[in-house]
Amino acid sequence: MLKHLRSSIITGLAFTLLLPAGMSSAAAKESVHALEADKLRTRYQDSFSIGAAVEPYQLEGKDAAVLKRHFNSIVAENVMKPINIQPVEGKFNFKEADKIVQFAKKNGMELRFHTLIWHSQVPEWFFLDKDGKPMVNETNPKKQEKNKKLLLKRLETHIKTIVKRYKNDIQSWDVVNEVIDDGNPANEKGLRESPWFKITGTDYIKVAFKTAKKYANKDAKLYINDYNTEVNPKRDRLYNLVQDLLKQGVPIDGVGHQSHIQIGWPSISDIEASINLFAGLGLDNQITELDVSLYGWPPTPAYSTYEEIPLDRFEAQAERYNQLFNLFESLDDKISSVTFWGIADNHTWLNDRAEQYNNGVGVDAPFVFDKNYKVKPAYWAIID
Repeated sequence: MLKHLRSSIITGLAFTLLLPAGMSSAAAKESVHALEADKLRTRYQDSFSIGAAVEPYQLEGKDAAVLKRHFNSIVAENVMKPINIQPVEGKFNFKEADKIVQFAKKNGMELRFHTLIWHSQVPEWFFLDKDGKPMVNETNPKKQEKNKKLLLKRLETHIKTIVKRYKNDIQSWDVVNEVIDDGNPANEKGLRESPWFKITGTDYIKVAFKTAKKYANKDAKLYINDYNTEVNPKRDRLYNLVQDLLKQGVPIDGVGHQSHIQIGWPSISDIEASINLFAGLGLDNQITELDVSLYGWPPTPAYSTYEEIPLDRFEAQAERYNQLFNLFESLDDKISSVTFWGIADNHTWLNDRAEQYNNGVGVDAPFVFDKNYKVKPAYWAIID
C-alpha cells in the first residue's frame, strides 16, 4: 500500500507557511474547527478505515457533522450491548440500534457491531434457571447440565435474532468481548470466570462464533475483542485461547484490540508484537476502542477542569498519537480498521474513571478534537 512520510508533530516552518499574515502557529492551531480541518478518513484511505464510537444523540448536530467529515466507520458505544437490545427475555428492543444502522447506511459508512456477548451490561435473566434461581449456585450435576443447555440456547437465540436482522448492514462483529482475565483466575487458561464461563466453560465462545457465522453475511468478519492485548500475561492467554479455538474449527476472523492507551504505556514495541503475533495466525487486527488518556494508572491526580490541562500534556499526547499511527500505518497490511472510542473530548468514559479515582472531581481529554470540536496537537500529529 501507499506509504506516507510522517513528521513527529507538525510545528514550525511547514505549518507557518500555511498561516494568514500576523497569526501565530499556536493561535492558528487553536482556531481550526474540526469541520474546517482536513479529513482523517481521507488521510488514511489507503491504509484502514477510521471509525468512532457513538451514542444515538450524537447522530445530529455538530457531532454528526464531524462524524460525516472525518470518519467512514462507526460503532455503537452502548446501545447494541445485550442489556439494551434484549433487557427482557424474548423482548428485543432495536429502536436505538436501528438509528445507528440507518445513519451508517445513509452516509456510506462501515458499521461494527459491539457486542453480541459480554460479561458486563448483560441482563440477569440470562443466568437464571427455569425456577428463577441463579444458575451459578446449582450443585446438582444433572441440573447443571440442563442449565448449561438452557443458557447456550438463550445465547444462540440472542445472536441469531440480532445477526439475521443486521446481516446486510454489519461488516465486523465483536462476537465475544473481554473473555480473558488479567488477574489470577482459578482456571489455568486465564479465562475470565464470568457466569458464562462458570456455567458453560468455553462452550459459550464456540457457540457464539458458530451461530454468528451461520447467520451473518458471507463477507462479514467475526472478532474476539479485549483490552490490554498488548501485555502479558493477557496477550499470551488470548493467543493460546484463539489458537486452540481455531484448531477446533471455530470461525474467528480477527482480534479486536481495544487500545485504551496511556501516554506512557504500553510500549510501541509491545503493541507491534501483539499485532504481528495474531497476524501470524492468519487473523485480521482491528483497533476497536482507541483513546489516549493523559494519565497513568491509576489516573491520579487528575485535573479538576478541562481548562486546567496544560499545553505540554496535549503535546505529549500528540507525540504518543504520532507513534501509534506511525506504527498502525507501517502495519496496514495487518490492520483493517482503527476506531476511536468517541468523537471529541466532550464525551468520554474516561471522565467517569477520572472522577472515580479523584473523589468525584476529574476530567480526561483522550481524543484529537477538544471539547469544542477544535483540533488539538494530536490531530496535527496524525494528519501530517
